[in-house]
Amino acid sequence: MKVMTVIGARPQFVKAASLSRALRPHLQEILVHTGQHYDRNMSAVFFDQLRLPEPDYYLGIGSGTHGRQTARMLEQIEELCLKELPDLVLVYGDTNSTLAGSLAASKLHIPIAHVESGLRSFNRRMPEEINRVLTDHLSTLLFCPTQAAVANLKRESITNGVYLSGDVMYDTVLYYKEVSGKQSKILQTLRLIPKTYYLATIHRAENTTDRNSLEQMILTLQSLGYPVVMPLHPRTKKLIADFHLDSLIDPSVLRIIEPLPYLDMLALECQAKLILTDSGGVQKEAYMLQVPCITLRSETEWIETVQEGWNHVTGMVSDQVRQTIANLTVPEQSAPVFGQGDASERIAEVLCSFLT
Repeated sequence: MKVMTVIGARPQFVKAASLSRALRPHLQEILVHTGQHYDRNMSAVFFDQLRLPEPDYYLGIGSGTHGRQTARMLEQIEELCLKELPDLVLVYGDTNSTLAGSLAASKLHIPIAHVESGLRSFNRRMPEEINRVLTDHLSTLLFCPTQAAVANLKRESITNGVYLSGDVMYDTVLYYKEVSGKQSKILQTLRLIPKTYYLATIHRAENTTDRNSLEQMILTLQSLGYPVVMPLHPRTKKLIADFHLDSLIDPSVLRIIEPLPYLDMLALECQAKLILTDSGGVQKEAYMLQVPCITLRSETEWIETVQEGWNHVTGMVSDQVRQTIANLTVPEQSAPVFGQGDASERIAEVLCSFLT
């Protein structure tokens, strides 16, 4: 039996690493990399470090508007489906690669499995929300990382083929946490002392595409009283240059570095005093590593991290961020809301049963 897996962005590489390892002893997997993330530090190095098999097909789509990027992916994935005739198409998360893979498969009547199904921000202005909702309604098998995700699907009358699997990203974090501590030298390279710095990642459109929002982000991060290390997304870097905001950056406070390989990023997350992010994946990793997190958005899909007291949603408002930090308390423990670290095996078992 043949599964075609469509991935294209950093978080999907992390998720696919564990599930691909669980699937391949039982099924033939055709790995398609759309090229949505094409920078080496956000793509190739992840394949190397996570021992993810080399893609069978690399589409090289690159960046572009949502419509153009999704359309180019859809066209090429459809051609590959007609060539390879997979028994199932597997997609992850909420990117344009996810939507393109789902649309191509659905038009050809190929079953779709959606890993990380059921997430909702309830903000339809987010392209990710559109992608995840449409993909869920097209999918045959829906693997939910949390009970809240199952409940979201039920509210939309999606109950058939729904599985509470746990989160495959948790599998990967558990697998590589100790490895990163031994192999990564990033703290020594950056001359950082554990728990004396904040870590920030910013890439979403609401924080970057408007000049005022991007300026507010820089000023907010520089007003927190601790040095902030910020691996900078290539698109955010370009927008800072386009808006001529480089002069606002105080390198003694806001330390901007290139995007990091997975093991280095995991090591920085582990040893950060606080994480500030607009990334869903980084919110989860903070929770899994028991590092306090502030979400620089007006909402989050990962409400469990907020309910458990590890994550605080503030938006990009300086006073609110500073007040949250001033009142921050660290919970004594965290509930296993993302499963037991065996999500990949559980998903692989369901896929094998479905296809055979």
